[in-house]
Amino acid sequence: MKFDPPLQTARLIRRYKRFLADVQLPSGHETTLHCPNTGSMRGCAEPGSRVWYSDSANPKRKYPCSWELVEVQGRYLACINTQRANGLVEEALLAGILPELAGYPRLRREVGYGRENSRIDLLLEGDSERCFVEVKNVTLLEDDGIGYFPDAVTVRGAKHLRELVAAVASGDRAALVFCVAHTGICEVRPADHLDPAYGQALRAAVKAGVELYALGAHIDPVGIALQQRLPVVI
Repeated sequence: MKFDPPLQTARLIRRYKRFLADVQLPSGHETTLHCPNTGSMRGCAEPGSRVWYSDSANPKRKYPCSWELVEVQGRYLACINTQRANGLVEEALLAGILPELAGYPRLRREVGYGRENSRIDLLLEGDSERCFVEVKNVTLLEDDGIGYFPDAVTVRGAKHLRELVAAVASGDRAALVFCVAHTGICEVRPADHLDPAYGQALRAAVKAGVELYALGAHIDPVGIALQQRLPVVI
C-alpha cells in the first residue's frame, strides 16, 4: 500500500476529542489533523513525537489532512490509521502471505452477518465454503517486542468474537487476523491487564475453532506492507 500523494511530516502537540490532533509543521505553523483512530492510542500519542500525515486536498472536509504514522520511542514506526488495516490484510491475502486463507475465488468487504447485526471485515467465498475474517489493528507495545490487543476495554471486540464463534458453529470457517502496524512488535498477546474479559473471550473463541493469525508490517513514509507471520501467544 503506497501513500499517494506522499506523506508530510510534523510534530505532535496533542491528540484530543478522539478524532483530532494538533501538530506543528516544519514551518512553525500549527494545524489540526483528523485522527482516524477511535482507540486509546496508548503509547502512540506522546506530545513531541514525529508524525506523518496525508492530505486529501478535499475542500469539503473540515479537516482535510489525516494522521497516518507516528514515531514511537524514537526508533519504531506505527500506523495509527485503523482504516488502513482491512486493505493491508486484503493485500497480504492476495499476495499469499497467509496460505491458510488462500484458494477462495471471491473476496468481499464489510458484509453484514451474524445474530448481533455485525459487519465482517473480509468475507472469503468458494463454491462450497465461506471464511469470515475479522481484522484488528495492533499498535500497543509495552514490553520488549511484545504487542497487546486491545489498548482499552472493547465491548465491540468481544461482540465480534461471539459472531465468529457462531459462524464456526454454523459450519463456516472464521479467522481473526491481527494487523500488527508497529515495527517494534514481534509477538502479539491479549491485553489481559487492560481488558481481561476480551482475553477470556479470545481464548474461548480459539477453543471453539476460530483461527488466529498475526501479520507484521514493513512501514515507512512511502508505504506499508504486511510481510511476515508473527506468533500469537494466548
